[in-house]
Amino acid sequence: MGLKSYAKGVVKEGKRVRWPKRDVLIPSIIVVIVIAVVAGLLLFAEDAAGARLISLLKDAFKNIGGN
Repeated sequence: MGLKSYAKGVVKEGKRVRWPKRDVLIPSIIVVIVIAVVAGLLLFAEDAAGARLISLLKDAFKNIGGN
């Protein structure tokens, strides 16, 4: 299968797709963006908490190693 044939197939399939209307698409995009932002903030908070916990553990066990 050549590149030209593949591209024609992609265009043909793209024309067969039932694309959503704008009144459905915009709210869906907003929901996806909001979920992505919330997930990003949660991951950032978890990362910061983990880094703080590791820092506290390093400080707590600093004297045990004898260094």
